[in-house]
Amino acid sequence: MFTGIVEILGTVSELVAQDASSGGGTTMTITDCADILGDCHLGDSIAVNGTCLTVTEFTPSSFKIGVAPETLRRTNLGSLTKGSKVNLERAVSADTRMGGHFVQGHVDTIARILSVTKDNEALVFRLQPRDKDVLKYIVEKGYVTLDGASLTVTAVKDGPEGWWEIMMISYTQEKVVMGSKKEGDYVNVEVDMVGKYVEKSVAGYFESGAGGDFAILEKMVARIVDEKLKNKS
Repeated sequence: MFTGIVEILGTVSELVAQDASSGGGTTMTITDCADILGDCHLGDSIAVNGTCLTVTEFTPSSFKIGVAPETLRRTNLGSLTKGSKVNLERAVSADTRMGGHFVQGHVDTIARILSVTKDNEALVFRLQPRDKDVLKYIVEKGYVTLDGASLTVTAVKDGPEGWWEIMMISYTQEKVVMGSKKEGDYVNVEVDMVGKYVEKSVAGYFESGAGGDFAILEKMVARIVDEKLKNKS
């Protein structure tokens, strides 16, 4: 579990493609990250651009991870090259401050940056997902995780050509990889899991033959959201 608050930017220093006998995929070495490795252990989880991956080797300033073929297909990690910067966050601990929101490190889809426009010192990113089905979980003022960074949705357009927007202040631009991305680039997307819980509960309610009483449904949804918010706090 993660918070979506990026701790540090690391640098991809080596990419080694694995042959089929080793399961395929890629072994990746990430450097310039001593600040998050002081308490590292083999098998620890670190989110790399929002993708939960397992540490297989580490030194005081670098670590290695294995990226499976399926992960390369479903995320933007396959487009990384030597020298690429990546967002890094360690899994939460008992004393972690929850400054963002609950993030699993399970990428739902990737999204293409349709445009980047300035609003004073801030940047407004408009993004269109490869899997349009995730748009049902994107709501104005809700959370979305982009390359592992927890961000607030400022506008949404549903439909076949749907998109959403986020605004990034100048401070955040310097702290995450998305600040330097341009139109046409891709980002990893993880939607807020609260929406998924609500959807599953609502579907179960109607499938159970409860009659579709809106008042009951409204209370049930409110309870689910309240519980998730209490857990966050």
